[in-house]
Amino acid sequence: MKNTSSHDERIAKMTFASVYPHYVTKVEKKGRTKDELHRVVTWLTGYDDKKLQELIDTKATFEAFFQDATIHPNARLITGVICGYRVEEIENPLTQQVRYLDKLVDELARGRKMEKILRAE
Repeated sequence: MKNTSSHDERIAKMTFASVYPHYVTKVEKKGRTKDELHRVVTWLTGYDDKKLQELIDTKATFEAFFQDATIHPNARLITGVICGYRVEEIENPLTQQVRYLDKLVDELARGRKMEKILRAE
């Protein structure tokens, strides 16, 4: 995979709060709910709704967002292409985690069953 440090830096400095409304719009437009989105984010990061809101309110960068996250052990089972990149081949850990989140949101919006999205919790 072609990867540049500037791409990784741009992702690290992007705030979760700036992307979150797009996640909500994407899933709601496809008939899914904000609660389902939170369930997916919680599964990946270990954050509860209170912590998610705190990270949104403080405009945490993705670097800060994932710094204290407890990434689910089954996250490695997230595969496929998102934003033109094969997630399992991304070398930068932070960029991979952000793309994991993007992939899960995409699967939710596409109507995939929750047990499949959560990789059989």
